[in-house]
Amino acid sequence: MPSEAIEILSAEEIRRTMTRLASEVIERSGDLSQLVLLGVYTRGVPLARMMARQIEALEQVTVPLGAIDITFYRDDLDQIGIRTPAKTDIPFDLTGKTVVLVDDVIFKGRTARAALEAVKDHGRPATIRLAVLVDRGHRELPIHPDYIGKQLPTASDETVKVYVQDIDGRDGVELIKP
Repeated sequence: MPSEAIEILSAEEIRRTMTRLASEVIERSGDLSQLVLLGVYTRGVPLARMMARQIEALEQVTVPLGAIDITFYRDDLDQIGIRTPAKTDIPFDLTGKTVVLVDDVIFKGRTARAALEAVKDHGRPATIRLAVLVDRGHRELPIHPDYIGKQLPTASDETVKVYVQDIDGRDGVELIKP
């Protein structure tokens, strides 16, 4: 039986959502000189870039931007199979900083947990916050994002697919129903 894809966010809606998330990060962060953004591979990295551009446009402040790979911090490697890790790129010290982890979708919370573990190997931030484009529920761990683009209640057998221009050639979010 074929699956059905339903558009949840268009490219324009993603742009507006990222602008709102950037504004929320600015509002809650206080001293922007202490703020850094870390995109979680794969699609969190271009989303973090979008957020950094929005913060710069709104505040005329360049926020340090990095990328973090969580492959070796995952607790489900036996289930997801072999994958080639991306290169963690954090060209600045995280100690004492306000770190905002940026990811595309939060589901069970395991990716966020792995990202927290990975961050602690790169310094001791003052604060770590989590920004996600889509929160689809079904958490297995007590992790809640600080910044949420869209709450999307889903069934556990559904999939949320985020498309970003840098990787997929387009921006959008779809709900895939089996």
